[in-house]
Amino acid sequence: MIECVNIEKVYRIGEVETYALRSATLSVADGEFISITGPSGSGKSTLMNIIGCLDTPTNGEYRLSGEDVSGFDPDELALIRNSKIGFVFQSFHLLRRASVLRNVALPLVYAGLARSQRNERAAQALRASSFPEKFWNHMPNQLSGGMMQRVAIARALVNNPLLILADEPTGNLDTKTGDMILDTLQRLHRDEHRTIVLITHEAYVAEHAQRIIQVRDGSIVDDTVIKKRRVATIHEPV
Repeated sequence: MIECVNIEKVYRIGEVETYALRSATLSVADGEFISITGPSGSGKSTLMNIIGCLDTPTNGEYRLSGEDVSGFDPDELALIRNSKIGFVFQSFHLLRRASVLRNVALPLVYAGLARSQRNERAAQALRASSFPEKFWNHMPNQLSGGMMQRVAIARALVNNPLLILADEPTGNLDTKTGDMILDTLQRLHRDEHRTIVLITHEAYVAEHAQRIIQVRDGSIVDDTVIKKRRVATIHEPV
């Protein structure tokens, strides 16, 4: 699914070069659940941006599902993001004046689907993220943080992406609610065989994946398979 080969990202200001990534090589199989972790400034966010087609490497190759996207222009990258990658962010990024159902259906507007099709697909995604149907017509300001993140997960699923990229998805949540979100991601991986890349700086969160990739000073310094990964505590939706 994901192949990064000797990825480098260099920022240049005048004659000064700063390496955000150095010869990063990484592969992720279809249906695998990995976490990428490291301290602030380690390069994990830069690696996430490249994996998510939000940026391109200065050097090296990035292949997504066998396609080399390293040299794609912004329009081509936008098409890849809309069709192949579902994003879950720490801050939810929901439209305040749109209902839950409309927020989830929004990516399908850009795909050109009719409203009835958009609503049907959004409903399927909300059920997959275990979001209660009685709240589908609520506005985001009427929801708890955990419920808003479930909406964000549903929106990430609505295009049936090849890859779910979750960037600090529990960062704005308390431990109990964060465990609910981690349980949802684990269930999507286990039951629907979703490929998930989880970005986090917390070791506890990283341990819910199958593998932990550690990034430091722009380099991948460790790649560990979790033989007995941590299982999220299951709570009722809140």
